Amino acid sequence: MSRPNIILACVDEMRADAMGAAGNEHIDTQNLDDLAGGGYRFTRAYSATPTCVPARVAMFTGQSPDRHGRYGYREGISFPDAHPVTLQSTLRGAGYQAFGIGKMHVFPDRARCGFDEVLLHDGFLHTSRRLTQGPSAQIDDYVDFLRRETGDPRADYQETGIGCNAMTARPWEREERLHPTRWVADESFRFLERRDPTRPFFLYMSFHRPHAPFDPPAWLWDKYRGREFPPRPMGDWVERFDEHRRDFSSEAEFGAQKESTHQQVRAGYYGSIEFVDLQLNRLREKLSDHGLLEDTVVVFVSDHGDMMGDHDMYRKSVGYEGSARIPLVMHVPPRWREGWGAPGEVSAIAELRDLMPTLLGLAGVEVPGSVDGLDLRPTTAGGTGREHLHGEHLIGSLGRHSMQWIRSQRFKYLWFSGDGHEQLFDLETDPHELHDLADDPGAADELARHREILVQELEGREEGFVHDGHLVAGRTPQSEASWVREHARL
Repeated sequence: MSRPNIILACVDEMRADAMGAAGNEHIDTQNLDDLAGGGYRFTRAYSATPTCVPARVAMFTGQSPDRHGRYGYREGISFPDAHPVTLQSTLRGAGYQAFGIGKMHVFPDRARCGFDEVLLHDGFLHTSRRLTQGPSAQIDDYVDFLRRETGDPRADYQETGIGCNAMTARPWEREERLHPTRWVADESFRFLERRDPTRPFFLYMSFHRPHAPFDPPAWLWDKYRGREFPPRPMGDWVERFDEHRRDFSSEAEFGAQKESTHQQVRAGYYGSIEFVDLQLNRLREKLSDHGLLEDTVVVFVSDHGDMMGDHDMYRKSVGYEGSARIPLVMHVPPRWREGWGAPGEVSAIAELRDLMPTLLGLAGVEVPGSVDGLDLRPTTAGGTGREHLHGEHLIGSLGRHSMQWIRSQRFKYLWFSGDGHEQLFDLETDPHELHDLADDPGAADELARHREILVQELEGREEGFVHDGHLVAGRTPQSEASWVREHARL
């Protein structure tokens, strides 16, 4: 049986609006825009657990937070024990050659999670660096490459002094060919040259950027440093969280920054995205060289976004649009579009867990029973998809809470488990979440409706978030470690 090749290009921390096809006039992403123009761009795609570790668990397993149990960012939890069935292992079982390059963000570091082979560059992982007393080829293949190419046995991707989550930026100080973004692309192309030509392939190209450090090649840094960016959205509700501010701290998730800091970080962020975009053109040329264009599905996605200063917030983990909404573009060659609608924008609510059933459906592979994501193909042909999406994450930047949220067709409702604070936004009229409607009498019915949806989502959770049909604040969120102990494969 003939099956398509599949390339999943995943970037880290890219917002949904950081591309020209999304209407952003301040960034140049011609190749991604071309991919979107000839494919399917999901305009309401989300990461339900918007940080690196749980987002990748959702993507690899096709599961919701309630099923995969990873509610926050926590390193050191064994992925293979807790999640034995993955997208890549299922494709391998169907005859695919599966190769992963770049960021995996799983533990232990060398766990293949179903891939035939992995070349690893995770970026800064605190747990791993402590175990090996710094970067090493034991946990990072890019480090080995960097040391061989530079002749410096102590070379470290972190030696510039820019923090791995810091609101600082500077241009890449080495040759462009040594940049981690270029390394992921180059090693991906080597795989295409060395693959088994008798089997279809699944290639996971996982770029660490545009996650910090914001360090694009110098010419891209200069290009965006010369641009002016629009004012940041600032909601009328932000002062509600003022007690949690860490103003002018380099790694603060919530707090004021100097406007010059914001501008240089935006320049480094956009420059990093454009550098990834250029690798997409190289990918297209390489597929053409090998005669693979008409038989290869290319998916572009991010694990989560970055607040980038919206509402004085940076980084991720929160349920607001800058953090939780992600780019999702699928390019499907004509011969593999059976069951798909015409290419274009798709407004159905999508989530990372939906990639696994969608790609398995494309490949004609049975979807495992452990998956609770949705096959997105019908939504491209007018199907309605899900009515709402439930997301959650443990956060500390706005107080110690489990931040729960519901994204319905028009509204977003957020509930903070620590103190029971609620928010409601009309995303149709207020896409930047500037006006909180939770105290608006005219929105009382919508607030109550969304609260009831969340009650249904949280009913039966061990934390006791729901009692007698009502949300209960002040409960201690379940630990991810306890979930794994309870559900891990014996």
